Amino acid sequence: MTSSMLIRSCEFVRSSPKPEMCPKSDLPEYAFIGRSNVGKSSLINMLIGRKGLSKVSGTPGKTRLINHFLVNKEWYLVDLPGYGYAKMSKTDKAVLEKLIRNYLLGRTNLLTTFLLVDSRLQPQAIDLAFMEWMADNSLPFIIVFTKTDKLKEMELAGNLADYSCHMSASWDELPMFILSSAVLKSGQQEILAYIAQTNPIFFEQK
Repeated sequence: MTSSMLIRSCEFVRSSPKPEMCPKSDLPEYAFIGRSNVGKSSLINMLIGRKGLSKVSGTPGKTRLINHFLVNKEWYLVDLPGYGYAKMSKTDKAVLEKLIRNYLLGRTNLLTTFLLVDSRLQPQAIDLAFMEWMADNSLPFIIVFTKTDKLKEMELAGNLADYSCHMSASWDELPMFILSSAVLKSGQQEILAYIAQTNPIFFEQK
């Protein structure tokens, strides 16, 4: 990817408790999701270059709504609730799972979901299952490995190899992935370049 994107503006639009309450589907949209405490808020803040845009919380599972941000008045960045928060009740988990799945399945302007995975951990069953669900429903996604600055180069390479090994058993072709660090700002240009190159597809299809 050669062309990137300059972030000129970013404004909060709406927090929606239901997919049908989201903004009008008239612009390309990109969602960010991952297990609770994966570093999603830090990555979004780094991506846009705004501290506190997506609030960083020490309490996992805090995001319970679909949060829309309008970037450059051209596309939506969507901060989705995290999944897999152990201390959440079964009822709350079911409500959030329904919210997330209904959004992902029904949002017609959603071009890609960035699925965040903690690079420090061994492959987690809940992440692998979510990837399988996305693939089964033909929903495009990119894996973003977060917190790569916390690992030595060999450790990171080993964890990535573990993921490849696990997924190769059931995937004919592995999903695209991006390495990121909110501290080092790595992955920022790759994600923005992907969005810049993908946005025109939305308008070509209209």
